[in-house]
Amino acid sequence: MLRSLVSFAIMSALLFLPAGTLAWPQAWGFLALFHICGLALWLWLRKADPALLQERQASPLEATQAPRDRAIMVAILVVFALWLPLMALDVRFHWSHVSMAWQAVGAMLIVIAYAGWAWVLAFNSFASTQIKLQPERGQVAVADGPYAFVRHPMYGFVVPLMVGVPLMLGSLWGLAILVPAIALMDARARGEEALMMDGLAGYRAYAARVHHRLVPGLW
Repeated sequence: MLRSLVSFAIMSALLFLPAGTLAWPQAWGFLALFHICGLALWLWLRKADPALLQERQASPLEATQAPRDRAIMVAILVVFALWLPLMALDVRFHWSHVSMAWQAVGAMLIVIAYAGWAWVLAFNSFASTQIKLQPERGQVAVADGPYAFVRHPMYGFVVPLMVGVPLMLGSLWGLAILVPAIALMDARARGEEALMMDGLAGYRAYAARVHHRLVPGLW
């Protein structure tokens, strides 16, 4: 709960300070939806898989982390920190316009992203925030559920989130984040695969069957 409050405060500052106003209903709606979905996912994991919840609550930046992955995670955090103010400035200075109907579509895409993550976590109890092998938890190569379609569905469901947030907030300029975001996710996925190929039994055979990383049939 404390993490949620801190996250809410930071995201609020990144949105409302550049916007220059608190009278931004779409931003309040986004913050509420984002954190309600996150809380629902947390409550479900707390009951369904406490060990996975503990892994998901770990920091994505650790001293034992590979330098390459640390650099990618720092880049992801920087992009996110710039993304919210960019959308706020877009709304403040009316650089673009999004209709109410598309704002509703954006909200639905955010819900789809969280539902997708719940689907992923229901099948993969080893989906840590860090790229690492977990022999102490009996890690195996997961091939069922969303993993039957792409090798990295957790990253894949970031795409509807990255589209949904700008639409819901009313900022077309926010869609520009897709280019660096997908590039960073693909880079992190490749690093994860390099570790799994050599260190996780069965992963190489799994990767030979499932050819796409993020989007079925495309990527």
